[in-house]
Amino acid sequence: MTETKNGSPTFEFLTYAEHGRVARITLNRPEKRNALSVALSDELIRAIGLVQGSTTLKALVIQGAGHTFCAGDDITEMYSGAWGDANGVMRRARLYQTMANTLEELDKVTISAVDGFAVGGGLEITMACDFVVATRRAVWGMPEVDVGITPGWGGTTRMARLIGRRMTKEINLLGALHPASRATELGLWNRVVANDRLDAEVDALVDVVLSKNQQAVRQLKFIINRGVEADLYTAQGFEALSAGLTGAVNGAWEVPDADGGDGIAGFTDKGSLWEQRRGLARDFWADGPDPVLAAAGEQSR
Repeated sequence: MTETKNGSPTFEFLTYAEHGRVARITLNRPEKRNALSVALSDELIRAIGLVQGSTTLKALVIQGAGHTFCAGDDITEMYSGAWGDANGVMRRARLYQTMANTLEELDKVTISAVDGFAVGGGLEITMACDFVVATRRAVWGMPEVDVGITPGWGGTTRMARLIGRRMTKEINLLGALHPASRATELGLWNRVVANDRLDAEVDALVDVVLSKNQQAVRQLKFIINRGVEADLYTAQGFEALSAGLTGAVNGAWEVPDADGGDGIAGFTDKGSLWEQRRGLARDFWADGPDPVLAAAGEQSR
């Protein structure tokens, strides 16, 4: 990644553009079906970081150049040794896991616009996004098994959480390529559209998303992502706290037995409220559960 004279980022293997509240990342190795080389992956990590750091952007669209989304990791690089030894492969896999986790946790709505192939790492990108819209000619799968390798950043983990253990075994152990319609049947993708309608459908989806209360969107994404990994009661705790935060940001923030920020102000100016609270708490029960034994222990030393 480099910067132009006006400070905007430029990349060699992808394009990055911001239009108002929407960012677009286009994987741009069409001659290799946008396979994720080390260089492209490193640029993708940096591009996602730009989106992560923005408070202006509200949505991210990821797509591929040349009527294909992404053919996964560049296997030829693995064979050439670009990933290094076993430890190097593990480090690269963990780096990609961090990238996918960052993408999944963005406080923006993320959309994969899929045309052509979305296999291996390409499919793993889609699973880390909030929405997936695909053309009818799109195909997907996890063919790593026929190369003698295993997925490293979502092909078994996120997939099992999205479509279940049994179907994840079928997809990974057999390695078949599937039509886009099956991805929507399984709940892996959201919608399939005519081959010439992908851009229009994604743009319409973006318009709907941007029309929402963005704080509510951020909270919903957060509690859904975290809640699905938790037990029911913990997940309900996220829901309840989110409901309270929603009430606060919508104007009902004044709670009679809260101090309205007086505690922070008291700490800052060391006022009477701070002195009262710290005076009562500073040494309270600090001598342990049995002060007589604690005192005897001190005397015996």
